[in-house]
Amino acid sequence: MSGEPSLLSRASAEIVDLHRFFVDWFDRARADRADFSRFERVMGDGFCMVAPSGEVLDRNAVLDHIRASRATCDGDFAIAIEDIRAVRQAGDTIVVCYIEAQQRGGKHSRRRSSAVFTTSSSAPNGVEWRHLHETWLQMPED
Repeated sequence: MSGEPSLLSRASAEIVDLHRFFVDWFDRARADRADFSRFERVMGDGFCMVAPSGEVLDRNAVLDHIRASRATCDGDFAIAIEDIRAVRQAGDTIVVCYIEAQQRGGKHSRRRSSAVFTTSSSAPNGVEWRHLHETWLQMPED
């Protein structure tokens, strides 16, 4: 038996680490220490995202949006990841569901996400994002 972490362990670590990057990238006080190239490396070729609104974004649109959102929060931003679980695994591909809870500017939101990952020896956690679908559980408060 290999000592390598399971595909679910690597995908789980990637989910948590990527959301830590978002907190650093979006927070004005921490944005200078966030490495955008790390984000680019884990978004696989052909990556696409279905946003909670239903809009479909390709890899370039997601990269552009995140790049433009640097330092847009002033300290009051946090993300918690909950209930990570595997839905389906075949070979080097896994589908994982999780809950993302955000707090921004005193407002809270929650979304359920389904993500497809494939193995990648060049990615920090050994997996790259291939597809992401987010659905509102609790929309941002007005």
